[in-house]
Amino acid sequence: MDRLWRVAVVSPPYQTLTYKEPKWFGDVCAGMRVIVPLGRMRRVGVVVGEADGAPEGVTLKRIGLPLETGPMFTPEHLEMCEQLGYRQMEPLGRILEASLPRGLRTADVVFSLDCGPGEDFSATLKPRDFSGLTDSQRKKLARMWREGRMRVRLDPKREAEERHVSLKKDPPWPVRPNARRQLSILEFIHDNGATSLSWLRQSLGDWVPTTVRALVKSGLLAIGEGESATLPECAPAVPLHEPNEEQSAVLETLLPALENGGGSHLLHGVTGSGKTLVYLHLVRRALELGRSAVVLAPEVAIACQLHKAIADALPGATILFHHGYLSPSVREEVFRVAANAPGPVCVVGTRSSLFVPVRNPGLVVVDEEHDESYKQEERLAYHAKEVAHFLTSKFKALLLLGSATPDVKTFHAAGEGRIPVHSIVSRAGAGMLPSVELVDISGLSDPSDHFSERVTEALRETVKNGEQAIVMLNRRGYAPVMYCTDCAEAVKCPECEVGLTYHKGRERLLCHYCGLSLDYPLLCRNCGGANFIPMGEGTERLEEALRDALPEDTAILRMDRDTVRRQQSMEEILDAFRKGEAQVLVGTQMLSKGHDFPRVTLVVVVDGDLGLNLPDYRSTERTFQLLVQVSGRAGRGEMPGRVLIQTRNPDHPVWKEVVKADYNSFFEREVKRRKMFSYPPFSRLGLLRISYPDGWADGPQVLTMLTNTVRERSKALGVTALGPAPAPMGKLRGRFRFNCLLKGESWLAMRELYSSVRAYAKPGGELRVSLDLDPVNML
Repeated sequence: MDRLWRVAVVSPPYQTLTYKEPKWFGDVCAGMRVIVPLGRMRRVGVVVGEADGAPEGVTLKRIGLPLETGPMFTPEHLEMCEQLGYRQMEPLGRILEASLPRGLRTADVVFSLDCGPGEDFSATLKPRDFSGLTDSQRKKLARMWREGRMRVRLDPKREAEERHVSLKKDPPWPVRPNARRQLSILEFIHDNGATSLSWLRQSLGDWVPTTVRALVKSGLLAIGEGESATLPECAPAVPLHEPNEEQSAVLETLLPALENGGGSHLLHGVTGSGKTLVYLHLVRRALELGRSAVVLAPEVAIACQLHKAIADALPGATILFHHGYLSPSVREEVFRVAANAPGPVCVVGTRSSLFVPVRNPGLVVVDEEHDESYKQEERLAYHAKEVAHFLTSKFKALLLLGSATPDVKTFHAAGEGRIPVHSIVSRAGAGMLPSVELVDISGLSDPSDHFSERVTEALRETVKNGEQAIVMLNRRGYAPVMYCTDCAEAVKCPECEVGLTYHKGRERLLCHYCGLSLDYPLLCRNCGGANFIPMGEGTERLEEALRDALPEDTAILRMDRDTVRRQQSMEEILDAFRKGEAQVLVGTQMLSKGHDFPRVTLVVVVDGDLGLNLPDYRSTERTFQLLVQVSGRAGRGEMPGRVLIQTRNPDHPVWKEVVKADYNSFFEREVKRRKMFSYPPFSRLGLLRISYPDGWADGPQVLTMLTNTVRERSKALGVTALGPAPAPMGKLRGRFRFNCLLKGESWLAMRELYSSVRAYAKPGGELRVSLDLDPVNML
């Protein structure tokens, strides 16, 4: 009798269906990718497990072909995805689709054959070709498959379409103004990052391939790969330094935990205390025990540094690098190497690295665990720390959360004894914590005065002494507002009702929310005038102001999302600054954490109040974390450091704690405020997001009906519902947005409430409803 298998289809409709085992390729097991028939189509699915029986009245089809000889996912990884699906009320196939690289979830593949005597087949076969073969031929192919003489790869046509297209040069580009198609491709890749040729064609038009070839020929674009998931084995080995007294004390506790069942631990170490060295020793021990390791960083730049540090310290180990900006083929390589490695591996990367199916993980490190980048909100909502906790509990592995400014909820759990905490209170080596000074700029009335006299003098003195400075403003672009002097109106995005940001280097006005891009100069849509003045400041304008304020020969670099669009540009900027090729580095919060520049003696925060008064209960916590982190970039070498923070509100209570880098005092004050207003960690929080398009006549009526349902169901379920009310960002991408804040003690009750209102959002309809559990972004 045929064995029956449950298969989760990783494309719409994402159902888990029951199939018979294949007749000849019968070595199927849970976690394996397979091709299955679905209607008249062939789809990729992941085998979940055996089925107890066939649904009544249903004639079962057979699994078509396996796509590997062994499982891609372990049972624990499958259960992790399944539990994430329960939490987000999404089918398992949807979770697996989000976790698999694009090339591993398509049925557009070919089988390359290594034929021997008597095996008269074509060099390659497509899945549809198998249906025309005799049973004898299929039997031979099954034997070749088991012997490893059949290999799966993307169909050449699909492979050509999936080639990676990336920028080779930053704007401005030497392109004629009337070359609209070339400019549209360059702008698209600059705004969205390197992408596949197929996505470019789908987004812009069938003319894309010809224009891409012209841009490659002119040296503006690169097409292909040129990346690798691993560093070469000849990477120079740097000895793993011996830990100092404080680091040794921490390792004396963490190493036994790693060896004897793991659990969750918090490493609370001041900036520059050498937390990375602790990570390195733990990774080495995990690999020695035959167990894999996953090391997470909040941003690609920090992940790059951790990858290099681990690869240098452990030259004989298999160290994989993974993040969402890698080309699809490199991500596929990471998945295959991790799934098939004969021994332990270490995966270093950003939050999505948790879905790489490493075998037998013994250690997961979450560096800068407080960072909000660990929460993904688009496509599939999840928090990396929650996924990491589930994974480590299943494998009895060590979960280490590291930060100089831990998440308030994490530190509260540590204070209650639920998470052991290990503290490092001194900097490693000769470095000392910098002195921090507030600079009151409430008296600055001239918009062109970006720096106080005190800050300007400090910058000039630093440059004169041959030292380095970091200048941070958490706002990119040249100016956040372009003001029409004829009608006294700002230029706004018609789809989002927010001001368009002026990017001087690109001569464009951009919406940072929907991506709308307009050429500048332009005529005012309100009055037809052409007289504009830029108001406010961004990093691009600061760079210009610094060139005016500092000696002419001062080398200045800028690092923000606009300057790191190319894959190599971030490393180029950081490497140049580290080598002393520039004395000043200006940028956004990208500069605030993880970087070690021994010659930096001055850090300037241009607008310390930015973000302090946002309508979000975490705004004070975020400001404290950001400013303490960026302050920690100063004084990491032998020279003392100083930090100047410009503020228009010097009386805010958070400044006392920032100046002293006093996390404990900040925590005590913040946790009292949250308890008073019943915010996490003293409640569970969910955010119901509702939106409908501008111009939908039924929108207000449907919203009223939905609101009544929310109020009725929330009372019955014991959930406090605040709203729905217009979101702080009331209109984005042409849709009106409403938020409903949910407070309660049970995630299940919130999901039940969501289930009640989701019925209003028909598939493909105008209304969209989503639930964000434990939201990070309240806007």
